[in-house]
Amino acid sequence: MSHDDVYPASLQCGDCPIRHRAVCARCEANELDELESVKYYRSFEAGQTVIWSGDKMDFVASVVSGIATLTQTLEDGRTQMVGLLLPSDFVGRPGRDRAAYNITATTDILMCCFRRRPFEEMMERTPHIAQRLLQMTLDELDAAREWMLLLGRKTAREKIASLLSIVARRDASIRHRRTDNRLTFDLPLTREAMADYLGLTLETVSRQISALKREGVIELEGKRHVTVPDMQRLLIEAGDDSDGGLIV
Repeated sequence: MSHDDVYPASLQCGDCPIRHRAVCARCEANELDELESVKYYRSFEAGQTVIWSGDKMDFVASVVSGIATLTQTLEDGRTQMVGLLLPSDFVGRPGRDRAAYNITATTDILMCCFRRRPFEEMMERTPHIAQRLLQMTLDELDAAREWMLLLGRKTAREKIASLLSIVARRDASIRHRRTDNRLTFDLPLTREAMADYLGLTLETVSRQISALKREGVIELEGKRHVTVPDMQRLLIEAGDDSDGGLIV
């Protein structure tokens, strides 16, 4: 079971670590007050299912901390990972009362949930929320197209570097850090989960991470604590020509 109200009741939206990236990023003070009245927090432990595909979904939510996976189960029982939910990502779709995918907590996660019907009603009269959700939806579409390229065309090394850069840049954005500096973050996925997500074997993932470490592209402390000395070099390894500015 999940655990509700893991944050103290006194926590305000303005104090939220994802406030500048979440669906409420453009809200005025009075709009945040209205959101406060329909929100609640839920936490899930690593490995727990948040919701199953096809289940009734009476809430929408933002991921506050942690990572979850989106998966689909094929007719023959095989499961395919189709996406990651990172901090500030939005869960659910207004106007859709059933979950489109299985959502599973990869790490311990905290979600800021809104009751779906009041949220939908608020969207209709609050352009700030509707506009931000549209922007996030378009960003998600761009990310899905990039992921199709990654899975279909990139080498194993580029896939690993791409995943590391995605997590690093999101972590930097949440923490208000520039990506042209030395970045340090905790990798929230096991190597087994990375292999599953990227369509690689566990051995290939381990070999490519070791190669990136040996060549100084990344530094590792244990298996999860990652330092990127030069983000531009990691982006080159990922086949990305981004200039590495702060994501907003």
